[in-house]
Amino acid sequence: MIEFANITKIFGPNPQLIMNMINDGVDNAVINKNKGNTIGLREVSFKLNEGEILTIMGLSGSGKSTLLKIVNGLIHPTFGYVSLYNKKIDNLSSREIRELRLRSISMVFQGHALFPHRNVMKNISFGLELQDSSFNYRSYNFDQILDQVGLSGFEEYYPHQLSGGMQQRVGLARALATGAPILLMDEPFSSLDSLTRREMQDLLISLQKRLNKTIIFVTHDFPEALKLGHNMVILRDGEIVQQGKGKEIVKNPIDDYVREILK
Repeated sequence: MIEFANITKIFGPNPQLIMNMINDGVDNAVINKNKGNTIGLREVSFKLNEGEILTIMGLSGSGKSTLLKIVNGLIHPTFGYVSLYNKKIDNLSSREIRELRLRSISMVFQGHALFPHRNVMKNISFGLELQDSSFNYRSYNFDQILDQVGLSGFEEYYPHQLSGGMQQRVGLARALATGAPILLMDEPFSSLDSLTRREMQDLLISLQKRLNKTIIFVTHDFPEALKLGHNMVILRDGEIVQQGKGKEIVKNPIDDYVREILK
């Protein structure tokens, strides 16, 4: 469903010069230090199958958020391509990109990103309103979505009246309401306490068994990545250090960086 093919993202004025240096095997640290450019991603390749949860791990600055923005069409790779359903994102028109974001991809954010002036029901319906300007949330049956995420009875509550965990349930429900087959989740549980975080992880696993979404889940927490992901990609300085099944990575960490993450 999703393919990253040799993706390189260079921020700065001389992308071709930097790409030549990459092809010559020059380290990222040398390039970033001396040429006024920053490498966001370097020759990243992987495939994600339908119904799979792929967890992306790495320290701050490793390229996790850049990767999500490229999938969502918010930024374009300098070299390489991303394809969804065998269509290259860079080949899509502005209208097609907008349709992609409206109907095929939903996002769940780290900081909830709820509208404080809208109640739970209206927050959940936001994506549906974008899909259809004549949408009337009062005529839409939200019962199933509310029940799925444990929000039944909270329809008229506002974000400030909810706990962090409940707010994140609203964010998840909003993403599910659009019916998009692809979910991008950017450290969605990192701000929650440990107990609520485990509850949200269990909720996601339960929902996935029923809904079979294709999910890219960014996290800096290895136990979370191991629990949720069918496969895992570990990034460092924009490059893939190791990828594969979580249990395989636990058994055979490729270097000290991965071993440190495993601790």
